[in-house]
Amino acid sequence: MLATGGEVFGTLQLPALMADIINNGIAAENTDYIWQTGLVMVGIAILSAMCALASSFLSAKVGANFARDIRDDLYKKVTSLNMADIRNYSTASLINRTTNDVNQVQQVTMMMLSVMLLAPMFCIVSLIMAIRTAPDMTWIMAVGIAAIVTSVVIIMMMVIPKFKIYQKLLDRITLITRENLTGLRVIRAFNNESLEREKFESTNDDLTKLSIYLDKILKLAGPLINIIFNGLTLLCTYIGITLLNKDFSYLGDMSAFAQYVSFVMMSFLMMSMMFVMIPRANVCAGRINEVLKIKPKIQWRTETNGIPSKVASVEFRNVDFRYPGAEEKMLDNITFTAKAGESTAFIGSTGSGKSTLINLVPRFYEVTSGEILVNGINVKDYQKDDLMKRIGLVPQRGLLFAGTVKSNIMFGAPNATMDQVKDAARIAQANKFIEKLSGGYNAHIAQGGTNVSGGQKQRLSIARAVCKNPDIFIFDDSFSALDMKTDAKLREALHPITKDMVVLVVAQRVNTIKNADQIVVLDEGKIVGKGTHVELLQKCKVYKDIVKSQLSDKEFEKEIRMANA
Repeated sequence: MLATGGEVFGTLQLPALMADIINNGIAAENTDYIWQTGLVMVGIAILSAMCALASSFLSAKVGANFARDIRDDLYKKVTSLNMADIRNYSTASLINRTTNDVNQVQQVTMMMLSVMLLAPMFCIVSLIMAIRTAPDMTWIMAVGIAAIVTSVVIIMMMVIPKFKIYQKLLDRITLITRENLTGLRVIRAFNNESLEREKFESTNDDLTKLSIYLDKILKLAGPLINIIFNGLTLLCTYIGITLLNKDFSYLGDMSAFAQYVSFVMMSFLMMSMMFVMIPRANVCAGRINEVLKIKPKIQWRTETNGIPSKVASVEFRNVDFRYPGAEEKMLDNITFTAKAGESTAFIGSTGSGKSTLINLVPRFYEVTSGEILVNGINVKDYQKDDLMKRIGLVPQRGLLFAGTVKSNIMFGAPNATMDQVKDAARIAQANKFIEKLSGGYNAHIAQGGTNVSGGQKQRLSIARAVCKNPDIFIFDDSFSALDMKTDAKLREALHPITKDMVVLVVAQRVNTIKNADQIVVLDEGKIVGKGTHVELLQKCKVYKDIVKSQLSDKEFEKEIRMANA
């Protein structure tokens, strides 16, 4: 503000000094006065230029730091939200809000710090100086200001409603691009490149048409204001010449007044540019605030309430769960206990609630009723980090991050030693293929793990969970991409390290869970059977049907005979 004030003060002194040179120097033929006043003008111009540089530098710095803080806040907010909080926002929309929307706000912030401070100061001080210099010509400025304000208001009314549509189309472009890049194999497999191209081109055409419309309307501001400015200049000249016929000494005042008018018009030109930019930035700011104002449905404690047991356990007590907005329960009256040193498996038809159930343990969703206890403490009474460090989750889709094999295995245990990393890879049956990679444990992993196979991704995801050394292992159908031999070796290697841990396994294949200490059978969100493989074959019809569907008649009959023996 001080720098901007210095720039305005210096710039607006120059017309008055020029008027003095004309009236007292040139008219009086006083060369010394012209030189003295001219040197003062040069000094003031240098000072004004230095203030302008300082103002530009500081506004750029503040704008960039402001954008950095908003991006930080957005990132922290998004990463702190749970699944239910962000289900109304697409990934593409959140990316655009963090990048494009923040950039728009940053540009306007920088402009406001320079232009919105500079223009009003120029305008107000120029008006005062103009009125003092030539009071009988001030009506000219009133005409110009009215014309500019009217033009800007009309332009704003035409473009403001379109900015929201523009941002939504930009989100759509990002969404389609992201889907096409991540789903390229599926698109090619179904030979749907032309269909996806049409979707993109249609949205791109809509965005282009809207961009052309907005640019055409916004570009009108410059020519309109130039016409008004040039018209006022001509009007000032005409009126000034008329007054000079009566009093030639009016020349200096007329010259100063013309410059003050130009400053006022420049001020309104700058402000009109801001008034055009602000509506779009306002839409972007609204989209940013929409995310920042989300109140997480799951509130975490600042510290854990109680002392968790040293003996690992997971207990569900009469748990019901319904997705936000859904009418029917996804889980109904779920009750079981998973103890340390035992494996608890979940099986059921598609949509029976298996993955939903295990997503409640790390509190990705909040239970509708009932309670979940981890190591004897309700998950609602945990501090977030305290709960998460006890859980090693291997999701259904093995997700890897851009980096190296080593960085991915150490993702949950950043302080792990190289021996621990290699041991985790050995247990996950990943060490052999890792050693064959160029670079070994330092081999590059592409974003999403696209440069390794599905089975390799799963094994690296399992190694990541093992390296964390948690109290509770959660395997969400994490062995589906492994062959039977690798599956068996992996389970055998896991057994020694899980003797003091709880193991929760979601599976589709009966063969992978038949040796579990406890099998929980789910059907339409309810537990319809609970026990060992043998016990369930004897008393649970749903489980028998699942086993029968996966085995040949001969194998099924053998399983039944063994169960009844």
